Parts: sequence; C-alpha cells; structure tokens
Amino acid sequence: MKIQEFFEHHGIAGNPFAEEDAQNDTVFKRTCLETTFHPAWDKIYGDPADPSTSIVFGEKGAGKTALKLQMVRQFELHNQSALGRRTFVVLYDDFNPFLDRFVSRVGPNRPVEKVLGQWKLWDHMDAILALAVTQLVTSLTDPAARGAGTPKLSVPQARDMALLAACYDQSTGETFPSRWKTLRRLVGYRAWRGLGPLALGFIATLVMTVALGMSFSRGSLAWAGAWWPWLLVAAAWMPWGVRRTRATWTAWRIVCGMRTGNRTVGQLAAALARMPLVDLAGQPLPAIARSDDRYELLAKLQGILSALGYVGMVVIVDRLDEPHLINGAAERMKQVIWPMLDNKFLKSPSMGFKLLLPIELYRFIEREDEQFNQRARLDKQNLVPSLEWSGETLYDIASTRVKAASVGTPPATLSQLFESEVDQRRLLDGLRTLRVPRQLFKFLYRLLVAHCHAHTEEQAVYQIPLERFNTVLAVYRRDQEAFDRGLAPR
Repeated sequence: MKIQEFFEHHGIAGNPFAEEDAQNDTVFKRTCLETTFHPAWDKIYGDPADPSTSIVFGEKGAGKTALKLQMVRQFELHNQSALGRRTFVVLYDDFNPFLDRFVSRVGPNRPVEKVLGQWKLWDHMDAILALAVTQLVTSLTDPAARGAGTPKLSVPQARDMALLAACYDQSTGETFPSRWKTLRRLVGYRAWRGLGPLALGFIATLVMTVALGMSFSRGSLAWAGAWWPWLLVAAAWMPWGVRRTRATWTAWRIVCGMRTGNRTVGQLAAALARMPLVDLAGQPLPAIARSDDRYELLAKLQGILSALGYVGMVVIVDRLDEPHLINGAAERMKQVIWPMLDNKFLKSPSMGFKLLLPIELYRFIEREDEQFNQRARLDKQNLVPSLEWSGETLYDIASTRVKAASVGTPPATLSQLFESEVDQRRLLDGLRTLRVPRQLFKFLYRLLVAHCHAHTEEQAVYQIPLERFNTVLAVYRRDQEAFDRGLAPR
C-alpha cells in the first residue's frame, strides 16, 4: 500500500510530516508561521515597538528555528503597519564566515579550543555591526529595496554612515569602491572635500609638465636640471603622501582589530583617505581590542536607523551548534556565546537580543559562579530554561498540519487517520512523550510508513489501529532514549 494512496483517501495532498527542519518546511511557512505559537511566545517576542532581550534554551527539534522564522514574520507585519516606528531585524544565524576569519587571524595552526577561548564580546559586536551595516547599505543602495524615496540624513549622520560602511560593509554583490561611492551620493556625504591634497599634487605635476613642454619647444631645458622645481613638485605631493600614510596606518590597525572582518588594508585606506581629517578626528574606530568603541559605533548606527524611521533593532541568534568549527560541541558553543551574556550589552538602549540556544548550554549556566551571574543578570533577560511542549500543544500542531495539507471539504482531521480505539486521550498521552515537534513529525512519519507497508493495495486499510500505534510508539521511544543517552551519557 502506497502512502500517497493513504493520504489521497483522506483528501490530503502530500505528507504533512515529511519535513523536519522549519527552514525548509513549506507546510509550516504556509500556515503555522502566523497561527501556531509556543505558549511562551509573548515572553519571547515581546513588544516590537520597544525591543527587549529574551534567552531561550531548547533541545534539538524544539522549534528554535521556527521561533526565529515566526519572529521575523511578525516584525515584518509590524513594520508594514507602523511605518514611522519600525524595527530593524538582524539575523545572526550563520557563524561560519566570522569564525573562519577569526581562526585564520588568531591562530590557524593552533587547537580550536584555545583559539575560541580568545573570542570576546567585541568580536560579536563586530559581527553584528557587519551584518547590520551590510543590510542597511543594501536597503539604501538597492533601488528595489529603497523604493522611490531618498534617505534624509543630517551631515553628521551621513559621515557616520560613510564611516560605518567603510569599516563594516561586507557585501559580495558588487565591488566595495562602487558600492561606497553610490552610498556617499545617496546619503549626501561630500567626500570630494578629502581630495584637496590629491588635487594639489596633480596641479603641481600638470604645471611642471606644461613648463617642460614649453621649454622643450623653445630649445631651453637648462632649468630642468635644477633641483628646486622638482622639490616644489615633491612638496606639493607631500600632503597627499602624509594623508595616505596616515590612512594606511589607521586602516592596518582597524583590519588587525576587527578579527571577524573581511576588509583589506588597501580598500579601507582608500576610503579613509577620501574622508577629510576633520571628519575622522575623535571618531570611534574598531582599531583596539575593547568594546567601548563598538558601543559608540552601535550608537551611531542606531542614530541613523532612527532617522530612517526605525525605533529599535533586534538581533536574532540561532544555529549556534551548526558551524563546522563547533560541530555541536557544547564546550565550544559556550566559548563563543558566553562573552555575549553581558547585561550591559544585552540591555543596550533600543536594542533587543533573541538568543535561541541549545539546551546543553543551560547545564553550564546552572554551574556558573556568582561573578558570572552578576555580569549576565539572566534574571532580567526573559529567560526560558527549556522550550517545552505539552501533549495538547503537539496534538494541535499535528492537527493544524493535517488541516493545512487537506484539499477536501470539510478538511481532514488527525483523529480520522486512526481507528476509534485510538481516541484523543490516547493520542495526547502518546504524543506527550515525544516532547518536541521534530520528534512528533518523525514518529508520525514512521507510523504512517509502517502502517502502509503492512498492507497491500488489494487489502488497503485507511485507519491506523491501536496496536500499531502502541508498537511503533514503544520502539520510537526506545530509540529516542538511546539517542539521548548517546548525546548526554549518564
């Protein structure tokens, strides 16, 4: 008996339990994305007009990525209805590029654990600034994203935007010089003011060239052998040389200080040389291994966002266990995420952080000392120790998915897939032991396959009996417990 035939009999198009990852789950994106939420949703999501921090711990398959997708969608809906009070959302869910650059700079030939032990809060801040600035520059320079309007920034904000883009814009869609030039034009930053030393050198060279040409035409080049004309040309080029040397030195310090960045010294030096010295004087630069400058740069970014109609910024952290340098190792995850657990950072004004973390990390928190607790102040961060699901909630999720995949009228229900002996109480008791949505989907998929394989097409049975439900559930729970013991030996 084919499983497609089973679903067709019940008026269901496709298998609603085939996908296990919310990122690729079309049924979830089509229906559950805006309708089915975890009971702790309000605490996790908060108020989009006043972003807050929340820290969620959940085991694999508990729905952390689904939460991320739902938050992104809700922020999109909020931004569509509140144009003057939007929330800028940054997805910090791909650590691979930042960790790879960090390791290549700090110690490519050293043990990974020792290298990750040097990961600091300012490395996170550089990564977040890179993501946010790149996203913001794209929204300003891309005609499709910008629309018909032109950004209106004050002169200091235009300077800040140019400075942030010079340091943090990491787009690979076009070359940095052309993208930076487009940005300067759109925000009204007059970088031509920094061309004075270059213009002086060109003018002196042009005058010297004209003088040589005129002397050659008259047959008199005696003065060309004197030293003073060439000294004047060299003196004219000296301000540009000094300016470029200072810009290269500053760029080198920034590139060394930003251990997660991808900007080259040449690119950054060329950009800084275009900015007048008066615009760079006293400005915070990510050139020193400390967080103070990054806090000021974040404040500059927030000022620009405020001018563009954003009242706050939200950073969503997810998939911490997936980078190849971490590969699910709890100790390495701790080394990377612990510097971020700083109350001053998590409570930054007009910012909210949504940390969706693996449950393995909560065991480390339970063993931390008083110094860590005073620094992190997790009691003020809307902490969810475990992303748990009740049997009733899991039943509702399964029912919603069956209904979403139905093409008949009335839509199919979860209970009609089972014989009458498998009543709602038995389903609730059984599903409760599965704990998380991913295990629910795996079990129901295995149950449906086992049922269909047990019958031929000539003697098809279109409802699952109690005995098969109990048998498959018992085997699945045994496999689940064995898997859990393998992850966390007792």
